[in-house]
Amino acid sequence: MKVSYHGHSVVKVEANGKTILIDPFISENGNTDLNADEVQADVILLTHGHNDHVGDTFEIAERNDAQIIAPFELATYLGNKGLNAHPMHIGGGHQFDFGHVKFTQAFHGSAYTEEDGTIVYTGMPAGILLTIDGKTIYHAGDTGLFSDMKLIGERNDIDLAFLPIGDNFTMGPEDALTAAEWIGAKQTVPVHYNTFDLISQDGESFAGKVNVGKGLAMEPGDSLEL
Repeated sequence: MKVSYHGHSVVKVEANGKTILIDPFISENGNTDLNADEVQADVILLTHGHNDHVGDTFEIAERNDAQIIAPFELATYLGNKGLNAHPMHIGGGHQFDFGHVKFTQAFHGSAYTEEDGTIVYTGMPAGILLTIDGKTIYHAGDTGLFSDMKLIGERNDIDLAFLPIGDNFTMGPEDALTAAEWIGAKQTVPVHYNTFDLISQDGESFAGKVNVGKGLAMEPGDSLEL
């Protein structure tokens, strides 16, 4: 299984002949190596409805006939736009042909802003537990620190965790270090930072302070094998 990071919160997983994209914010992301007009995907996983996470979902899904998996209200919104969206919700899991997806809680907001400025409420934000061939990836989405991260770590053998460290909108590095300790992943990668000045952080410094498992700061385009 190949896992790659592409700036902000964009993660790509290639396994079992499928390409899975998480939160594909690309065309308006100045900190990515991807081209939204060329990226391929069979599946798109969304943590919540903010535009910097839904990103280029519409265009990518239409061009690739990709299946979208998202929290219920967001999936319903996308389905009403003609996309193939599978609704789920926090605490629920489902076995797909590529692997198992379970949504966890996250403490944040979730609303999509239309081109005319209209804000559409898209339900609760979430994190994602993605399990493929016995390997589990935890993408926390956008969230603050919450104590049930201990339960997520205790109940799941997590191989790779993606945690936001940008501060202001999500956890900052200090809280994310606590989250990393509670989750106990074998590898922890910081995300949701350096896209904008407001969330500028030192990913290498964070990774070096992770004291459970290994901290790894990935640059856009970097990949690893699980």
